[in-house]
Amino acid sequence: MFRKAVFCLFLVLCAVVVRPVQGFAATEIICSSTTSTDNSGLFGYILPLFEKKTGIKVKVVALGTGAAIEMGKRGDADVAFVHAKEQELKAVKEGFFVNRHDVMYNDFVIIGPVDDPARIRGMKSASEAFKKIAAAGKFVSRGDKSGTNTKELQLWKMVGIEPKGQAWYIEAGQGMEKTQRVADEKRAYTLTDRGTWLATKDKDRLAMAILVEGDPMLFNQYGVMAVNPARFKGVKYKEAMEFVDWLISKEGQQTIASFKDKNGNQLFFPDAK
Repeated sequence: MFRKAVFCLFLVLCAVVVRPVQGFAATEIICSSTTSTDNSGLFGYILPLFEKKTGIKVKVVALGTGAAIEMGKRGDADVAFVHAKEQELKAVKEGFFVNRHDVMYNDFVIIGPVDDPARIRGMKSASEAFKKIAAAGKFVSRGDKSGTNTKELQLWKMVGIEPKGQAWYIEAGQGMEKTQRVADEKRAYTLTDRGTWLATKDKDRLAMAILVEGDPMLFNQYGVMAVNPARFKGVKYKEAMEFVDWLISKEGQQTIASFKDKNGNQLFFPDAK
C-alpha cells in the first residue's frame, strides 16, 4: 500500500514538472537577413529581448540581401530583414512578400589602407573616389548581390566604369566582415556599412580607416517584410508579423537605438513610420 502511494505521488510530481516545460515550448521562425545585421551584433542584442517578450525564437540565416530575398521567395524563410529597398519593393509587387516596413538606417563608408595610395581621403563624392581607386588602387567587392554590392555597382555605373574582369578588382563572394578582412590583406579599398565597420575593426585588427563618408548616395536603409502566406501555406505568418510589429513598435525602435559599440557609437538609427 505504501509503495503504491509513493508511486502515485511520483506520477503527480512528474506531471507537475513536465507539463509546464511542454506548455512553454518556443515557436521558431526563420529570418533571412543581410550579414551586416549579424556581423554588427545587432541580432545578438535585440533577439533575446523579443524572444523573452513573446516566446518566439528567431533563427537568423545571414546572407547577402539578394540571397536573403531569394530565400524568402522560395518560401524557405518566414520573414526577411534586408537593405535593398528597390529589390524589396519589387519582391512585394511580385507577391512574394507582404507588409514591408522601413525599420532603421545607417550609412555606407569607403574604407582603405591608412596610407591611402589612391588619395581619396576626405572626398565628398563616393563615385569620384571610386574613379580614383580604379586608376591608382585595388578594390574588393562582396560580389554576392547583397545590398552593399548593389550600392557599389550603382557607384561604378555613375562614373561609367565596368570593374568586372579588371586586374585591380577582386570579387570576394563573402559577407561584409570577411570582405573587410580580404581588403585588409590585399591593401585594397572596399565599401562597407558603418555598423559592421565599427563593430569589427578592433576585433579583426584591421589596418584600415574610413576615408570617404557623408555622400547622400551612401545612405543605407533597412527594411523588414513577411513572406506571403497566400503564396506559401507553410510559413509562420502570425509569428513573423509579431516580429515585424515588434521591430517597428516604440519598444523595438528604442531597443535598436540603444544598440551601441564598445565606444558608445550608435550603429543603427530607427526610422519606422
